Amino acid sequence: MAVTGQNTAHGAAGVSTAALAADPHPRLAALRASSLVTWVPAVGGWMVTGYESAVAVMRDPAGFTVDDPRFTTARVIGPSMLSLDGAAHAAHRDPFTGPFRPRAVHGSFAGLVERESALLLDALAPDGGAELRRGFAGPLAAVVMAEALGLRDVPVADILGWYDAIVRAVDTLTRGGDPGDAGGAAYGALRAAVAGTLDAGRDDSLLVRAAAGGALDTTAVASNAAVLLFGGIETTEGMIANALLHILTTPGTAELLAAEPGLLDGVIEESLRMEPGAAVVDRYAARDTELAGGGIAAGDLVVVSLAGANRDPAVFPDPDRFDPRRANARSHLTFAHGPHYCLGAHLARLETRVALRACLERLPSLRLADPEASAPYGLVFRKPARLDARWDV
Repeated sequence: MAVTGQNTAHGAAGVSTAALAADPHPRLAALRASSLVTWVPAVGGWMVTGYESAVAVMRDPAGFTVDDPRFTTARVIGPSMLSLDGAAHAAHRDPFTGPFRPRAVHGSFAGLVERESALLLDALAPDGGAELRRGFAGPLAAVVMAEALGLRDVPVADILGWYDAIVRAVDTLTRGGDPGDAGGAAYGALRAAVAGTLDAGRDDSLLVRAAAGGALDTTAVASNAAVLLFGGIETTEGMIANALLHILTTPGTAELLAAEPGLLDGVIEESLRMEPGAAVVDRYAARDTELAGGGIAAGDLVVVSLAGANRDPAVFPDPDRFDPRRANARSHLTFAHGPHYCLGAHLARLETRVALRACLERLPSLRLADPEASAPYGLVFRKPARLDARWDV
């Protein structure tokens, strides 16, 4: 792979994937201060840390494409709306868009999210403590996505297991490792569940409706179901866990919400900006080009750091400060931008809003058992490994 005019910032050679997984923000700030687009040997490509440059890449699928055999998610689940551009991308995405539009989301899912949040907290509240990421946020997201897709006969534990295996495989591939067989096996099980749902022919299943047009066969429906399941659980579980973490570790935030409940949306958007659940998205240069002074060659990997762009001080003053009143917090790029903007963003926001409100109302004096152990971690997907919490009973 030829790279022309490499712009390797001072210190970029010392940036490791381990450091980016543990605490990326100071390293991304240092890269951005030197250059908005930098060749980073550890990732084997260009890292985009500036906001405007990130937007430019994501809104230009002709110049920076996902349709490349190296794209990690496609290597696990095959071609899908996530790994195709142009007409092929539209053919895979369009059959799934209806239920995820704002009005449809509220009408179809608000009651479900409220009921499931209440059921989960009914089971947890009497104990005075629990691990809230996988004990609350993950199951809530899985139930909602199973309902959205029409996978109603599949146990939630199975869905979470498939999702975990696919996430691990993608993360391992991104690190340059061998993902093994678990991710492929999980996708195979999901594909079988999708085939069973299609065979049942339920009219209220999004999967059945997506297949009805004839443009997508069972394999394509399954690949896109995996993307929606993967994104729907990952995005929402991460949003809820990271927002709870910010509320419980930023002094005065819980008290502020108690006094001004209307600030909850501001807290959610600022949490999304500060710690996106998906820290990076990959693109591949379709032609020789220049971006923010970097000479990028056709075929080069271009890693858009959403975490870096979200803390660009040119757009977000004092970017490392958690500010629930930040006027432009919603301008963050956590749900990406352009044709690949997250299909489930409205549903994820709804789930997070309902889930946070339920936790704060149902779990008195909610607090973390060990704040340091709850720090977000991950190269691609960032959230706490555990979110052990306590509350008064």
